[in-house]
Amino acid sequence: MNGETPEVSRGSRKKRTGRVVSDASNKTIVVAVERRVRHPLYGKVQRKVTKYHVHDEANAAHIGDEVRIVETRPLSKLKHWRLTEIVTRGAVEIPAGKEEAAI
Repeated sequence: MNGETPEVSRGSRKKRTGRVVSDASNKTIVVAVERRVRHPLYGKVQRKVTKYHVHDEANAAHIGDEVRIVETRPLSKLKHWRLTEIVTRGAVEIPAGKEEAAI
């Protein structure tokens, strides 16, 4: 590595910010990243949403959280992204039928 730090030698990695839409799997979250694109012919601005499977080692992120993710080596068939930080916490949702247990 010629004395370089690993982060420098890896090159630049893609970074995205999105909202967690699923945290049902162990150490995996699904993050929806929204981008706005202009229609090539009509000019109307449209929302495009891409979902990424993201590695969350500590199971720290939950549904509704806004998170920052970074591209990484393939970790599984679908996971090519890793959680770097939780930007904001989302509202805590209690699943239906679990109200009594939460009180």
